[in-house]
Amino acid sequence: MISNYIKISLVLVFLGFIISCKAPELALQQVDKSVPESFKKHPTDSFNIASINWRSYFQDQELNMLIDSALKNNQELNMVFQELIINRNEVLEKSGEYRPFVNLGGGTGLERPGKYTPAGAVEEQLEVRPDRQFPDPLGDFQLGVTASWEVDIYRKLRNAQSAAEFRLLANTEGKNYLITQLIAEIAASYYELMAMDNLLEIINQNLTLQENALEKALVLKQNAKANQLAVNRFQAQLLNTKNQQYAIRQKIVQTENKLRYLVGGYPDKISRNTNKLMELAVDSLQAGIPAQLLANRPDILEAEYRIAAAELDIKSARAAFFPRLEIKSGMGFQAFSPRFLLNPASIIMNIAGDLVAPFINKNAIQARYNTANAQQLQAVFHYEQTLLNAYTDVLNQLAKLENYSNSLDTKAKEVKVLKESVTIANSLFKYAKADYVEVLLTQEEVLDAQMELVEAKLGQLEAKVGIYRALGGGW
Repeated sequence: MISNYIKISLVLVFLGFIISCKAPELALQQVDKSVPESFKKHPTDSFNIASINWRSYFQDQELNMLIDSALKNNQELNMVFQELIINRNEVLEKSGEYRPFVNLGGGTGLERPGKYTPAGAVEEQLEVRPDRQFPDPLGDFQLGVTASWEVDIYRKLRNAQSAAEFRLLANTEGKNYLITQLIAEIAASYYELMAMDNLLEIINQNLTLQENALEKALVLKQNAKANQLAVNRFQAQLLNTKNQQYAIRQKIVQTENKLRYLVGGYPDKISRNTNKLMELAVDSLQAGIPAQLLANRPDILEAEYRIAAAELDIKSARAAFFPRLEIKSGMGFQAFSPRFLLNPASIIMNIAGDLVAPFINKNAIQARYNTANAQQLQAVFHYEQTLLNAYTDVLNQLAKLENYSNSLDTKAKEVKVLKESVTIANSLFKYAKADYVEVLLTQEEVLDAQMELVEAKLGQLEAKVGIYRALGGGW
C-alpha cells in the first residue's frame, strides 16, 4: 500500500514537472532598416564627408584647439567615460554568474548538549577511545572547499551576459554620439562668436557714416538748408545704432562663456580668426547615400545594439520557465579537536544536485517575460524613429546649406548696391538735393543688409557643421 502511494506521488510530481516546463512561444518584433536610395535632389555618391577627420574638416587651428581641450576636459564626457567603466564591470559580473563558484573556508565552534537531551544521552554512551569520554564541551573544527554551479542549460545566464555586452557597445556608441554633438556645438558656437565680432565691426563702421551724416546735418542747419528735426533724426539714429553694440557685446560674453564651459574651463577670452569669417569657403559637401547612416551615425548604432540586448533579455527571461539545475559539492576536514583535524579519518565530502522548476504562481516570471517583450518593442520603435530622424536631419541640413548659400550671394549684391546708395544719398544731401529721410532710410537699410549678410554666412557655416554632424562625422 505504501509503495503504491509512493508510485502515485512520483507520477504526480513528474506530471507537474512536465506541465511546469511550458513556456510562451518566442516572438521577436522585426526591425525595419529600409531607407530611401538617395537624399532628395542630391546625387548618389559613395563618398561621404563623415569619413573626414574633424581636424581636416574644420581646418582652423583655434577651433581645433578648443575641440581638443573639450575632448579631455568636458565634464559630461568624462562622466560618460566612467559610466563605460561601470558597464564593463557589469559585463564582468555577468560572466561570472554561469561559472562555478569555489570557496575556501574554515570554521570553529563549541557545542554542549544537555545531559538529558537525546544528543547528550548519546554522547554519554560514546567514547573517543576506550576509557576516554568525548570532550565537554564538544568542539567543532572545519577546513575545506565548497563549490556550487548553476548549470546554464537554457543559456539564461549566458544570454544575460551577452545582453550586458551589447549594452556596453550601445553605451560606447552613445559616448561617440556625445562626442559628435560636442564637436558640432563647439564649432557652431565658435562661428557664432566670429559672426558677433563681425556684426560689432559693421556697427562701428556704420557709426562713422552716421556721425558724418549728423555733422552734415548740423552744417546744413547752420546754413539754413536743414532744420532741427533733421538733426534730431540723425542723432536718434546714431544713438540707436550705438545701443545695438551693447546687445551684441552681451551675446559675445555669453558665447565665450558657453565655449569655455564646453571645453571644461572657467570663463576667459576665446582666441578666434574673426577677420576670416566671410572668407571661409564651404565647398561641395557630399552626403553619400542614406544607407551609410546605418554605419556612420552613433545614435543609430546605439539603437541597434539595444535591440540586440533586448532580444537576448527576452530569451533569458523565457528560460526562467524551464527547470534550473544546480550542483553543490564540498570536501574538507571536520573534527572535534584541532589535533584530529588533518587526520584521514576526519575527511568529509558531499555532492548534491537540485533540479527545480516553477510549478504554481508564475506571475513574477511571466511579468518579467512580458516586460522584456515590451522593452524589445520599445527598442525597435526607437531604432526606427532614430533612423527616420537621422534621414530627416540630413535633408534639413542640406536644404539649409543650399538656401543660405543662395541667400548669401543675393545679400552680397544687395549690400553692394546699398553702399553705393549711401554714398549717393550723402552727396545729394550735402548739396541739399536730397531729403534727410532718404539718407536715414538708406543708412538703416545698408546696416540691416550688412548684418543680414553676416547672419547668412553664419547660417551657411552652421549648415556645414550640421551636415557633418547629421551624417555621423566627428567621432
